[in-house]
Amino acid sequence: MVRDMENSLKFYIDKLGFKVTNQWIPRDKIEWCWLERDAASLMLQQPRDNVLFEQAGEQGKGISICYQCVDALALYHEFTAKGVDIKEPFVGNNMWVVCFNDPDGYKLDFESPTDVPEETRYSEWVK
Repeated sequence: MVRDMENSLKFYIDKLGFKVTNQWIPRDKIEWCWLERDAASLMLQQPRDNVLFEQAGEQGKGISICYQCVDALALYHEFTAKGVDIKEPFVGNNMWVVCFNDPDGYKLDFESPTDVPEETRYSEWVK
């Protein structure tokens, strides 16, 4: 669930490179959509009653959406070039981890396999 579909679509499409592959427009604006990028899919929905949505508490807190990909560092460079604020990538569980929050506070992790030692930070590795 998202607070502002238009804002979320700008983020996922313009900054992360997703494409809308299906949508539901019952009242002249998108209320639900299916987004895809490569083999990853994601559905977004904006509630009709944002007041109840806001009263439900902080959205996205404690929720991580993890994408396993071929090259998380390439995505790190792509996303930061488009203005996404991303913490420094690091190695965890034998994977490069690129993590950041979407406009609603959902944590997004893009991860790819590596043989770089555990807990290595990107700035240490590129030296």
